Amino acid sequence: MGIVNVTADSFSDGGKYLDASRAIEHGRRLHHEGADLVDVGGESTRPGAAQVDEATELARVIPVVEALAADGIEVSVDTMKPAVMHAAIRAGAAVVNDVNAFRAPGAIEAVAPSEHVRLIVMHMQGTPATMQEDPRYDDVVQEVSSFLMSRVSCLVSVGVARERIALDPGFGFGKTVEHNKQLLRALPQLASHGLPVVAGLSRKKMLGDFTGRAACERAAASVAAALLAVQNGASIVRVHDVKDTVDALKTWMELR
Repeated sequence: MGIVNVTADSFSDGGKYLDASRAIEHGRRLHHEGADLVDVGGESTRPGAAQVDEATELARVIPVVEALAADGIEVSVDTMKPAVMHAAIRAGAAVVNDVNAFRAPGAIEAVAPSEHVRLIVMHMQGTPATMQEDPRYDDVVQEVSSFLMSRVSCLVSVGVARERIALDPGFGFGKTVEHNKQLLRALPQLASHGLPVVAGLSRKKMLGDFTGRAACERAAASVAAALLAVQNGASIVRVHDVKDTVDALKTWMELR
């Protein structure tokens, strides 16, 4: 899954693809480099990020979704807002990726009727504005797993087919470095639920803590993290550096 941030303040490339034409060009490039999915988002969810109003997010996201979908590219929309979900599906989105796990009023109603659209349910403690202030768990693996499966049950109870749903433990979303490590090691446990697991580790602060590198210099660390995630059972890796990740995964799959 290649990342297209149509935002002004994303932690890695905020503002770089805020212009719709540049975002569309970038999405096409990621697809050409081997992305199976192109994930388009119009609101930053980095720690401390401010909310974006609905009209602004729609204006940022929908032209990009429409253009990429018209090219035959499988598009995911990264949003917490039901109105954006609904509009993106009408514009051709094949996946809705919600860091809020479809908890907003109207979110489930926005996605449930579209039987061809897949859903990514993510765990987040708190909100983007507060999530990294002091994240705490008694048992991070158990609590994240329990939350995700409760959201699956909620979706299934209103008629969403289970095979439409994927799970994302939400690396860095209300987690310390140690929490992230525990979740990465526990990906086989999450995968044992029989649903695809999504891992989003690309360029995140944890990798900077390990390497001392700035966000734009974390490609090698991101590829290593993606490989470990796939080895541990992730079905989808959400990445900025598509070409390097695809090459690494192809090589690993041939030589493992």
